[in-house]
Amino acid sequence: MLEVAIEHRLMHAETLAYMLHRLPSHLKMGGSESAAWKARAVKSHLVEIPAGTATLGMEHIHGDEFAWDNELGAHEVAVEEFAIDNYNVTNHDFLRFMQAGGYENPALWSDQAWAWKAKEGIEHPMFWRREGNLWIYRTMFGEICLPPEWPVYVSHAEATAFAKWLGRKLPTEAEFHRAAYGAPQGGKERSYPWGEEAPSASRGNFNFKSWDPSPVGAHIPGGSAFGVHDLVGNGWEWTRTEFAPFPGFTPMPFYPNYSANFFDGKHYVMKGGSPRTAACMLRRSFRNWFQPHYPYVYATFRCVED
Repeated sequence: MLEVAIEHRLMHAETLAYMLHRLPSHLKMGGSESAAWKARAVKSHLVEIPAGTATLGMEHIHGDEFAWDNELGAHEVAVEEFAIDNYNVTNHDFLRFMQAGGYENPALWSDQAWAWKAKEGIEHPMFWRREGNLWIYRTMFGEICLPPEWPVYVSHAEATAFAKWLGRKLPTEAEFHRAAYGAPQGGKERSYPWGEEAPSASRGNFNFKSWDPSPVGAHIPGGSAFGVHDLVGNGWEWTRTEFAPFPGFTPMPFYPNYSANFFDGKHYVMKGGSPRTAACMLRRSFRNWFQPHYPYVYATFRCVED
C-alpha cells in the first residue's frame, strides 16, 4: 500500500508539471535554471533490430519490488525484424514536417485526428509559437528560441502523422521493448537499456533533475545493446499499441479502476519516462498511457520501418 501511495503521488507530481507548464510565464514564480546540457553532434539513422522476442510485463512481485496491475502477467511476444531511429525525433526534424505542409495534409491524419486538429486549431506543437520568422519555445519558466536538438513533445496524433509522412510507423510496445532491453545475440533481457546498474544522472534526464529536455544524445552511457539512445527519461515515448490488459489481468483489490477504466481502445501505451519521472518508475515493465489528442504530456517518439 505504501508503494501505491508513493508512486501515485509521484505521477501526480508529473501531471502537475504539465499543468504548470501550460500557464503563461507571468503567472509563475521564477524557477531554478535547468541543467546546462551540452549538445553533441549526433547523426540520426535507423538501427536494424533482428527478429527475436520481447518479454513484456512482470511475472511476480518479489521482496521490495512493486508493480501496478497492468504490468503483471509476463508473456513472451515474437518480434519480427525491424529498424528503429537511434534517437528521438527532434524539434528540427519536426519543423521539416511542418514546412512540408504536414499540418495541412489530411492524408497524413486519421479522420478523428483531422477533426480534432480542425476543432482545436492545432497548427504546431503545443509549446511552440511563431514570432515573425522565428519559432519560440515555451520552457517551464520562460521562452527561448526553438532548441533544434531537443526531442519534440507532441500528441500521439501528431507523432503518427509525422511517421506517416516518412512512410514509417510508431513502434509497438514490443518493438520498443526489444530495442531497449533486448540482446543482439539473444539471451537474458537487461533490466535497463544500459544493463543492470541502477539509474544515474549519466544515463538519462529523469528524476526531477531538470525542468526541461536535454539535447538528444546527451546521455550516451544510457544507450541499449543495439545502440539505440535516450530510451529512458527526456520524454515518454509514444507507441502504436493500445493500452490493454496483459494475459491473466487481475485488478488491484484496493485500486480496481487504476488500469481497467482505461482499457477502452482510446489510450496508447507510452514507455521510457520524462524529466519529471521518478527513478523508481523506470523499471522495464512500467507502462504509462494517454489519449491520442492530449497535447501537453511530455511525450516524444521515434519511428520504425518493418
